[in-house]
Amino acid sequence: MRIAQIAPLFEAVPPKLYGGTERVVSFLTEELVAMGHDVTLFASGDSVTSAKLEPVWPRALRLDTTIRDSTAPHVLLMEHVRRVAADFDVLHFHTDYWPASLFSRQPVPSITTLHGRLDLPELKPVYAGLPPMNLVAISESQRQPLPEGNFVGTVLHGLPENLLMPMPGEKKYLAFLGRICPEKRADRAIRIARAAGMNLRIAAKVDRVDAEYYETTIRPMLGHDAELIGEIDDRAKPGFLSGAQALLMPIDWPEPFGLVMIEAMACGTPVIAWNHGSVPEIIEDGVTGFIVESEPEAAAALARVHTLDRRRIRAEFEKRFTARRMAADYLKIYQRISAPDNIYQRIFLSEHPALQLVG
Repeated sequence: MRIAQIAPLFEAVPPKLYGGTERVVSFLTEELVAMGHDVTLFASGDSVTSAKLEPVWPRALRLDTTIRDSTAPHVLLMEHVRRVAADFDVLHFHTDYWPASLFSRQPVPSITTLHGRLDLPELKPVYAGLPPMNLVAISESQRQPLPEGNFVGTVLHGLPENLLMPMPGEKKYLAFLGRICPEKRADRAIRIARAAGMNLRIAAKVDRVDAEYYETTIRPMLGHDAELIGEIDDRAKPGFLSGAQALLMPIDWPEPFGLVMIEAMACGTPVIAWNHGSVPEIIEDGVTGFIVESEPEAAAALARVHTLDRRRIRAEFEKRFTARRMAADYLKIYQRISAPDNIYQRIFLSEHPALQLVG
């Protein structure tokens, strides 16, 4: 198939450090290419891919200090894709509601994977007021706040099978990975580790919007037993995660997916996570980790974490969360929406009979 992958421009694909959406776009793009498909990636110019790269903006917006209006490059992105849309069998957007108005009015089949939370009150009127678009969720939990959305599937994320591998060595500490912000609750992780008498290593970035939270809440809690080591890349993750007795994920929000959970699983590391959002869809309680609802429960789970089989955890990752499985799931959706009896394509062509010969 001729497939267009359209990424947001905030980070490169793949991102240099943190960036969940762009990492997933990269994993999917590379796997589709490996499977023999003709893939074009629309992304920032500093992206790296084996697909054809269409650089819509010179560099990732987060790294471009001259950018004041991040909306402007994304408007350009939509127009750039529109001009060449007829060259593809399917358009796959990762840009939230941006493509709805423009791309629901052209005949090339498209889907939009929603990577963020959908429980924000402003989103309901937006999706209700836009033309129907083919939506894909990244967990069943994510789509619950938007039951009226035209979801054509749910595809759980996946990682390249050999990207992160278990590494031998002593398991000396607890790990926290990702981003320091109020909803990720690094403060809980610090308290849990101290209650269990264990050291905590925090590999996380601090966005400007979360700087005050870090300075007022997290920084005063740091110490010799709770160390912030900053952002790490994929090269450092196997050692960091494999060296941990468990990954702590004490979230306080409806996590749409939580890539860090399957990163830990890839390294054979158990996950102790709060029962929010997608967690019960990712973690099998008592097999790949423990699902908890309080700090005392989390501390008690740490006393049992040694009973979990790290080889079984890695095996569960290989069974459920590889990039190949993710790509195969998306291909089924591409083929379904490209079929001649696709309802939205029929509606479009009935309203625009002059385009019946397109493609």
